Amino acid sequence: MSSEITKQQLTEFKQSAQSPLTTIARRATTKNGIHNASFNQEIVNANVPTFSIDLNTGKVANQKKSGRCWMFAALNTMRHDIKDLFHLDGDFQLSQSYTFFWDKFEKANYFYENVLNTANSPLDSRQVSFLMATPQQDGGQWDMIVSLIEKYGVVPQSVYPESAASSDSHEFNITFNTLLRHDAIILRDLVSQKSSQHDIDSTRKNMLSHIYRVLSITFGEPPVTFDFEYRDTEKQFQIERQLTPQTYFEKFVNWDLSEYISIINAPTADKPFNATYNVDMLGNVIGGRQVKHLNVPIETMKSFAIAQLKDGKSVWFGVDMGPQVDRANGLMADGIFATDDLFQVHSDMTKAQRLAYGDSLMTHAMVLTGVDLDENGHPIKWQVENSWGEEAGKNGYFTMSDEWMSEYAYQVVVKKEYLGPELVNIYDNATPKLLAPWDPMGALA
Repeated sequence: MSSEITKQQLTEFKQSAQSPLTTIARRATTKNGIHNASFNQEIVNANVPTFSIDLNTGKVANQKKSGRCWMFAALNTMRHDIKDLFHLDGDFQLSQSYTFFWDKFEKANYFYENVLNTANSPLDSRQVSFLMATPQQDGGQWDMIVSLIEKYGVVPQSVYPESAASSDSHEFNITFNTLLRHDAIILRDLVSQKSSQHDIDSTRKNMLSHIYRVLSITFGEPPVTFDFEYRDTEKQFQIERQLTPQTYFEKFVNWDLSEYISIINAPTADKPFNATYNVDMLGNVIGGRQVKHLNVPIETMKSFAIAQLKDGKSVWFGVDMGPQVDRANGLMADGIFATDDLFQVHSDMTKAQRLAYGDSLMTHAMVLTGVDLDENGHPIKWQVENSWGEEAGKNGYFTMSDEWMSEYAYQVVVKKEYLGPELVNIYDNATPKLLAPWDPMGALA
C-alpha cells in the first residue's frame, strides 16, 4: 500500500516549521551551515589537550589527497621507535609511497584471483558486482600492511619519495580500475571458453607485467638496494651501505609483526565477543597474512590500548572519522555539533544499530599517542596523531573524548602480551567466522 504526500499534509508540515525557535534556527543555518549553527563550545572547553600519558612522537605526516591513512598509521608507529632508538630528528619518515607501489601491485593480483574464483558466477551476482564496483582502492587493513612489509620490507622516504600520483591518487585509481576491469573481461572469457590452466596462467602473468610497468611509470622504480645516510640528533653523521628494504626493516624496525594483532569492537548480534573473524575477498598479498579480527567489548579494547601506551608504545587504531569531528579545533567529541537540538529531532542510535543499518563503519586509521586517565585509571580523553598534515587540528594532533571513542572507534592493534592467555589462545587457535565481503568489519581505512 502506497501513501503519497498530500497537499493537506504539506500545509500542515509548513505550519509546523514556522515556530519562533525554528525561525531562529533557519536564519543561523542558512547563513552559517549546519555545523557552525549547531557548534557546542562547551564540548571544546571540556576537552583540553592535556594528557597524563603523552608520548613524544614528533611531527605529523601528511597523506595529502590519497587514502593511505592505514599505511601512514602503521609506518608512523614504527617511525616512533626508529626515531627514539637511532636518535633521528622529528622530520624522519618511512616511505609511504614504497608500500603504496607494492600494495597496488599485489591488489591487482588479488583482484585477478577473485575474478577467477567467481568466473562461473553471473555478472549480476552480489559477489561479482562487489568486485567490479571497486577492483582496488587506496584503503587497507593492518594485516595487509603486515603482508606487504613481510614480503617487501620498508625504506626511508628519502630513498623513495612521494610522486604526483601517490600524493593525489584520484586520476591514477580511475585509470587503474578501468585496466583491471578490462582484464577481468578477458579472464572470465577464458574460463567460460574452458581454456587450459596454462593459458589462463600465461595471460595473468602477462597482465601483471603490464601492471608493473604502469606502476613503475606512475610512481617510479622501487629500490632494490640503497645507502641510508643521516645525521642523528647529536649531529653525528651516520651511513649504512648496501641495504635492502628487508635488511633495513630488520635493522631499523626489527618488530616481530606476528605479535601485533587486530582487536575490534563490533557489538552486533552476529558477532559474539571473544571470537575471531575473517572477511571474504579481503586482502592484498596472496599467500600473505589473512585479515583476522578478535572482537571484544569496548572497555576491553581500551584497556589494551592503555597498557601499550603505558609501556611507551603508540597504537594503530581505526575509527569512523565522519561524525562529530571538528577539524579546526582538532576535536573528536560526541555532541560537538548539536544537530538534533538544532533541528528539534531525534537521530540517536546505538553503536550496533549504526553498524547494522549502514550509518557507520571504519573509514580512517590514525595513531594513539597519549591518554588522560582519572584517579581510578579510567580514560577521560585520548591524544591522536593524524596524517592530515600540521594544518589540521593542533599541529596535526587531535583530542578524542572517551565517549566518542566508545561510539566511533572500531579497531586497535596491540601486542599479544596485553591480552592474557585466554584471548591469545582464542586468537591463535579458534576457527574464525568468515564474514561477507560487504560486512562493515571489512571496511578499509
